[in-house]
Amino acid sequence: MSLTDSTMMPLGTPAPDFALPDTVSGQTTTFADVAGENGTVVLFICNHCPYVIHIIDELVKVAERYQPQGIGFVAISSNDVSERPEDGPEHMATFAEEKGFIFPYLYDESQSVAKAYDAVCTPDLFVFDADGKCAYRGQFDESRPRSSIPVTGADLRASLDALLDGDMIPADVQVPSQGCSIKWKAA
Repeated sequence: MSLTDSTMMPLGTPAPDFALPDTVSGQTTTFADVAGENGTVVLFICNHCPYVIHIIDELVKVAERYQPQGIGFVAISSNDVSERPEDGPEHMATFAEEKGFIFPYLYDESQSVAKAYDAVCTPDLFVFDADGKCAYRGQFDESRPRSSIPVTGADLRASLDALLDGDMIPADVQVPSQGCSIKWKAA
């Protein structure tokens, strides 16, 4: 596993649209389908990454807390399944069901959505405001696998609280996410 920092999309960037298959429902899902009335969290994750596995249970709890407050959530996997077969759609559906996802888990086979978001690692988190503009991009919290820091989702929670309060989330407190690199297809 290679530790990669997120690239930090410029704040204010409009959310790139997508139309991807949900691995659980089989339905094609767009940004508009998942957008919340008060904001939207777009998560680039995968099944195998130890950084994702480390936070996934708390991530589901964050979604459970904030979805009723008008925050939409969606997870997307963009890994090349020829390199990581365990990240394929059938395994994604099982992972989503086992972990109790209350949000769609989409498969970006072409990797075009990851490229549009400039996502480079798993997890890579993006928060968009009610107008679909990037308000936060960065880490879930300070915890990492094998660290003694508890998983709380503090950074994502703080960004969502600020968004709901109508506050700007200062750029200088936004720390890049870290995780495994997205497994890109050979050119």
